[in-house]
Amino acid sequence: MLSKKCKYAIHALVHMAKAPEEKFLIKDIAEACHIPKKFLEAILLDLKRAGILGSKQGKGGGYVLRRKPREVNLAEVVRLFDGAIAAVPCATYKYYESCDECEDEETCSIRFAFLEVRNATVEMLKKDTLDKLVKRELKLKSEKKR
Repeated sequence: MLSKKCKYAIHALVHMAKAPEEKFLIKDIAEACHIPKKFLEAILLDLKRAGILGSKQGKGGGYVLRRKPREVNLAEVVRLFDGAIAAVPCATYKYYESCDECEDEETCSIRFAFLEVRNATVEMLKKDTLDKLVKRELKLKSEKKR
């Protein structure tokens, strides 16, 4: 399950991806996405440290996307805020840990089942970029109006 922080980060990024050339003020993103302002400040700083966002202080300042919306995928955002995507530590990619109860990892059918789930999940999340999420949202909203 995604953390609230991760979900808020995705909402903020999708909001920004709708106008990728604009500068966004924290208060405007918070209002548009229904995110507590203080919580959003921490999220945006994490995204800035990760190189997804840039910022400028002072008059005319705000947060901007540093990369194109098609270059930012959900796997990257989920890993940034929630860590491992796999359900068991021995099936993770960047956060690998051996399982205490496992006798032989090379023959563990549980590990291999969850490796397949992790691989499929990561592939799906990598395909879902900010650009695709914006397009999907617009499509779903237009279908709903019909």
